[in-house]
Amino acid sequence: SDGSIRLHQMTSEYPLMQWNDSTNGQPVIALQWALTRPAVFFVLDASSNIYIWDLLENDLLPVAKQPIPSENIVSMALLGEPEKPNGLLGIVLAKESGQIDIQYVKKKWALP
Repeated sequence: SDGSIRLHQMTSEYPLMQWNDSTNGQPVIALQWALTRPAVFFVLDASSNIYIWDLLENDLLPVAKQPIPSENIVSMALLGEPEKPNGLLGIVLAKESGQIDIQYVKKKWALP
């Protein structure tokens, strides 16, 4: 609820990494690992901002932030085929109105 993100290992109750205030204090609505690139994950906050984290590029801050200004985003899911090396990765955004929007991710964050 405060925008903190913690990375845990299943064998320990303590986080390996913790990022406080990672969304400028906005609650995290959804977080999902990329299906095609293990070090990348996406975060949706309550202000409809999407943050892209690539832990191989920067493990302190997100590498990109994309605001979605048109309408409140209430849910996010990723689509892709991890077994295929084409690096196709999409983000499915569910809007408050019930509309669904699909956006494709740049190859640099999608390629295995």
